[in-house]
Amino acid sequence: MNMVRKLGRTGIGVSALGLGCWAIGGEMYLDGKADGWGNVDDSESIRAIHKAIYMGINFLDTADAYGVGHSEEVIGKAVNGNRDKVVISTKFGFFGNESTRMLHGVNIDPDYIEKACNASLKRLKTDYIDLYLLHVGDIKFSEAYLVIYALEQLIKKGKILSYGWSTDLINGARVFAAQKNCSAIQHHLNVFDDAPEMLRLCEDNNLASINRCPLAMGLLTGKFTGKSQLLSDDVRGAGHSWVSYFENGKPKIIQ
Repeated sequence: MNMVRKLGRTGIGVSALGLGCWAIGGEMYLDGKADGWGNVDDSESIRAIHKAIYMGINFLDTADAYGVGHSEEVIGKAVNGNRDKVVISTKFGFFGNESTRMLHGVNIDPDYIEKACNASLKRLKTDYIDLYLLHVGDIKFSEAYLVIYALEQLIKKGKILSYGWSTDLINGARVFAAQKNCSAIQHHLNVFDDAPEMLRLCEDNNLASINRCPLAMGLLTGKFTGKSQLLSDDVRGAGHSWVSYFENGKPKIIQ
C-alpha cells in the first residue's frame, strides 16, 4: 500500500506515510491549558499502530512531550518484540511531570539531552532510536551547536542512528543540514503552507522532509463545519495562541 523511501542520508527504508503519535499520548497540559487531544483508549491506540504496520506504514513519529512520556510508552508496548518492523522518530527539548501530565518548560542542555534520550529509550523498550529530533523550534544558533554536539555524542554511543530538527526556521534548519549525521527536518506542510524553501533545502541536502500537520490538525479531513465547536480538553479548543487552524475550538478556515 505504501511507497518506501530513504530516511535522508541514512539509507533506512521508511514508508511515505507515517503515523503521528501525538494524540495517543492522551491528556497533557501546558500553561494550565489542555495540550493533548483528550482522553484516549490505550488498547485502541495499540490496535491502530498494529493496523498501520499491517498496512505497510513503518514510520512512527512521537515525542517525549506527548502525554509527557505516555505516547512513547504506548508505542513501546505496541512494538515490543517487533522492533525491527518499525522506524521510530521521537523528539526532545520539553520537560514535565509524568504523574500530573504537566509540561513545565524547555531544557536543551547537553547533559539533559542524554538523560532525556535514556528515558525515551526506556519508555520505547528499545536500545536505539532511528531519528532523534529537537522539538523546540526557535532556539539560538549558538544553542543549536551545543545541541548538535550532544547529539553527536549519542551517535557515538549508539543510542541514536541519526538526528534532525522539528522547525519552520529555514536558517536554523541550514545549521543542522550541514551536519553529516542529520537526516531529516520536520516542518509544516499542507495545502495552506507549501513550504517551498524548506523542501528545496531538504532536496539539496539529501534530507528527509517530514511533514508536520499535513491535515492541518484535522481541518482538512472534511469533518468540520463553521458550526463545529471542540471542547477545552482538546488542544484545538484550549485557546493556545500558537494553534494555527482553530481558534477557541472553532475552525478558522472553512471554504
